[in-house]
Amino acid sequence: MAATTHTVTNQPPPLVGYDVFSADRVLTEAVERHTAPELLDGVREELASLGRTAGSAQAREWGVQANENPPKLKTHDRYGHRVDEVEFHPAWHRLLGKAVSSGLTDAWGRPAGHVRRAAGFLVWTQAEAGHGCPVSMTHAAVPTLRTDPVLAAEWEPRLTSHLYEQELRPASLKSGVLFGMGMTEKQGGSDVRANTTSAVPLAAEGEYLLTGHKWFCSAPMCDGFLVLAQAPGGLTCFLVERVLPDGTRNVFAIQRLKDKLGNRSNASSEVEFDGTLARRVGEEGRGVRTIIEMVAATRLDCTIGAASLMRQAVAQATHHAVHRSAFGGALIDKPLMRNVLADLALESEAATTLAMRLASAYDSDTDEERAFLRLAVPAAKYWTTKRCTPVAVEALECLGGNGYVEESGMPRLLRESPLGSIWEGSGNVQALDVLRALQREPQALNAFLQEVGKARGADHRLDGAIKNLLTELSDLDGIEARARRLVERIALVLQGSLLVRWAPPEVADAFCASRLGGDWGSAFGTLPHTLDLRSVVERARVDVEA
Repeated sequence: MAATTHTVTNQPPPLVGYDVFSADRVLTEAVERHTAPELLDGVREELASLGRTAGSAQAREWGVQANENPPKLKTHDRYGHRVDEVEFHPAWHRLLGKAVSSGLTDAWGRPAGHVRRAAGFLVWTQAEAGHGCPVSMTHAAVPTLRTDPVLAAEWEPRLTSHLYEQELRPASLKSGVLFGMGMTEKQGGSDVRANTTSAVPLAAEGEYLLTGHKWFCSAPMCDGFLVLAQAPGGLTCFLVERVLPDGTRNVFAIQRLKDKLGNRSNASSEVEFDGTLARRVGEEGRGVRTIIEMVAATRLDCTIGAASLMRQAVAQATHHAVHRSAFGGALIDKPLMRNVLADLALESEAATTLAMRLASAYDSDTDEERAFLRLAVPAAKYWTTKRCTPVAVEALECLGGNGYVEESGMPRLLRESPLGSIWEGSGNVQALDVLRALQREPQALNAFLQEVGKARGADHRLDGAIKNLLTELSDLDGIEARARRLVERIALVLQGSLLVRWAPPEVADAFCASRLGGDWGSAFGTLPHTLDLRSVVERARVDVEA
């Protein structure tokens, strides 16, 4: 029966049916900046196609379905045989299949591979973030496997394949595979050198049997896992296959799935090894050094993921404000709301610009760029993931009560937002990693200073922040206790320098005035009122027909 009491008005239309890539001015400019001209048309076309799918009602529904129907653990079959399988909703497989077919696990061998892959990851995970976990780990496994040419030759073509095959069977029978990672254990957490999983060598060269556990093992239905265990020569990296070449299941006992705050579409598990066959990757006793390139790549994906979430939050908030009227006019035209939206847009733009700059460094792959990444990746991961949750909270508030309702999608963004700051090492771990780079690798600091120095003289607030940072770095007494403060400054100076060089003047001015110049309050929406906030907001808007 139709309602007769009123007509629904003043409700924004859903933010669907648009090209997520092409509607993002910051991202499209970054792709143009970091892509060779002869490749640009093809890269744009590829990303726009993915962007249209990401912005479709169908993809958004897949995201809803994958999270409303989380994975289920099946430990045994009907006869009592151990199977250790995880069942996912079909929407999960559709999301994951689209990610793989779009090349989001294929960056290491393509021209501009990391830039196009980072942009695609930023676009596609706006549809749903949980399935990005196995996508990220599969992409990141490549450099670690390259430490062993034989393993790399066997596995890299499958890891970088654009074919998604979900069935568990021997990897040799599959055209495409996915990889996971297992480092943390109950007693150690981030202190992986405290791991107790043991590795006993077998007669065959490079083969071992593992006994122990992994407290967090994401995406347990992957085809292979890179794990750490204690071999006779010390902590070592190993490759564990889920299905052995003869078709039998490796010992991979999934004890339970984690009941998580967010990221609910993805299965995070506790796994027991008991005579689990593994192949050594790299030398015994050099496990951390071997797996560190995988860790660095997934840390960059934490930054990209944070930028993706912030971008979607800002897109939703600005879209709502365009179509919502309050107090006699459009919400977006109200000076106070404009200040809030501009502040959120600055955070989003700074995160995207930084993430894409780091991706371009991977494509360049020079000694200087590698040194730059050594310092910049943990600093960027620390700061962008820390900013993600406040952005999600404030963007949700822009929608008012509508944003607090599950149907808006904003609660899912909020629940997802803390993950990046925890995954691949929490804030303290990142801060300590920056300190190690500063103390042990002077070339990393030199590369960072050369990067930010490219913007010196363009803004007095940036120049002052660089000077203060140098003063901070000159005093190493008690540096661990103030490591977070130092890393925050490193990240802000880097973001400011990139925006001064590449962003429109109104964006760079607002960022430097607030984040570097100190003219900012303790909450979003406290930018100086003299800034050109309207232009900042307009730049962040998504234009979709009502």
